[in-house]
Amino acid sequence: MGRKVFVSYKYGDVQVEDLDVYEQGLFGQTQKVQTKARHYVDQLSEILEEDDNIYKGENDGQSLADFSNEYIQSSLKDKIYDSSITLVLVSKGMKEAWKSEKDQWIPWEISYSLKEYKRSGRTSLSNGIVAIVLPDEYGSYEYYITEDKECNCRSLNTPILFQILKDNMFNVKEPDRRPCNNNWVYSGDSSYIQSVTWADFKYKPNFYLDKAKEIRDKKDDYDITKTVKE
Repeated sequence: MGRKVFVSYKYGDVQVEDLDVYEQGLFGQTQKVQTKARHYVDQLSEILEEDDNIYKGENDGQSLADFSNEYIQSSLKDKIYDSSITLVLVSKGMKEAWKSEKDQWIPWEISYSLKEYKRSGRTSLSNGIVAIVLPDEYGSYEYYITEDKECNCRSLNTPILFQILKDNMFNVKEPDRRPCNNNWVYSGDSSYIQSVTWADFKYKPNFYLDKAKEIRDKKDDYDITKTVKE
């Protein structure tokens, strides 16, 4: 049975690794174009199973500053309501620091992925969510993920993320953790939204999709934030 997957991403972010993309130009010639985050979404369609349905958050730079919450809700509900998993593509330029988070699409897409709301007598469930980290223009993930060999763990640079993403990481109510170098090292499923590199997701996508649904089914174990930062 196919899954319904919603993909949240910064459409025009070019701070990603080159995928050697060629597109047809105005006069019919095929030419190489600059890789954007949206091109990774094109590859997702090939990575996921044939009967999986992908719904894309495609809003290229449109600010939400002049729109009401009702407009945002109507724009997102139809796209997200029937989905069970949301994939958030983390990229170096996903967040526009000079804009309020409530004026950017990704936080709202995450918020509505987590909310439960009714339609035709049926209540939707919160989506399972995976944060897929795209390689930057140098082919590196270290802008967000670094390996800490001394503590035998990964460190996540969560300050680069939207607040609603940060709040839903390391949010398990009863964490399994140990101290190392004045920090806590978490074990197990410590985050409702887990982070995985693009390379690892490509290698075994079903594992991470199934893990997201498994965590969703025990969401009461987590302190989940569903609201967008003002």
